[in-house]
Amino acid sequence: MNKASPDSGEGATRCGFCALIGAPNAGKSTLLNQLVGAKVSIVSRKVQTTRALVRGIALDGATQIIFVDTPGIFAPKRRLDRAMVTSAWGGAGDADAICLLIDARKGVDEEVEAILERLPQLKAPKILVLNKIDTIEHEKLLGLAADLNARLPFADTFMISALKGHGVEKFREKLAGYMPEGPWLYPEDQISDAPLRALAAEITREKLFERLHDELPYQSTVETELWKDQPDGSARVEQTIYVTREGQKKIVIGEGGKTIKSIGSAARKEIMEAAEQKVHLFLFVKVRENWGDDPERYREMGLDFPKN
Repeated sequence: MNKASPDSGEGATRCGFCALIGAPNAGKSTLLNQLVGAKVSIVSRKVQTTRALVRGIALDGATQIIFVDTPGIFAPKRRLDRAMVTSAWGGAGDADAICLLIDARKGVDEEVEAILERLPQLKAPKILVLNKIDTIEHEKLLGLAADLNARLPFADTFMISALKGHGVEKFREKLAGYMPEGPWLYPEDQISDAPLRALAAEITREKLFERLHDELPYQSTVETELWKDQPDGSARVEQTIYVTREGQKKIVIGEGGKTIKSIGSAARKEIMEAAEQKVHLFLFVKVRENWGDDPERYREMGLDFPKN
């Protein structure tokens, strides 16, 4: 990744926002982490794991690109679903460029069709990004690109593998040209605008989904209740995993506490990497019935609470 200080005199600096939108599991979080060069968004096989807007900051020469990883766009059924979809379209509407990420293997399904219908309402340049290109034959890939460009006049088309990093650097370089001239909004070494407490909670939530993706429903969340720096330079971090039923609490804890110990161990390693300090992580599990209808929980996730 090319880096240049905004004071280095290498020409005018640029800075802007790029929204990554798409159906659930298109690979937006994986792509964001590749673009930034570090984990700033959780990745899970379970769809709809990104709940609020996550911003990752990448540099390309004298350009700072603020990527907004939006929740997957799908047909909402619950209150939380509606809040997530509203958040996704809101993030796209405020961007300087909009990248539609499509799983090339799946192609155009009902969810992609719905996005294509609404995209023309947004003014920013629209860029097509076909992901997971290593999972589809070349001829089919070219056909898919042609079909999508016939439906909507995209400003650019890119073919990438977010997981393997193929084509990602070229994509970032070209995207830098879409950003407007202006000063950088963040320091050169900052990769996300998420507070460390929030990022730590997201890391634990990812580990929760990885371990219990078949047994645990979406009605679970993680909150960092305490982050206290210790005299020896380490941090004591206390987090609470909230579930909606007593039976779910038993699943998270596991027999003899094995499951929650495994989740905690995996989360602690990544939280330490993000915090760049030793972390003592303590996890607690509590039942919070109907938290999906509590406005305060939505505010903590950075979502607007849907009235209806």
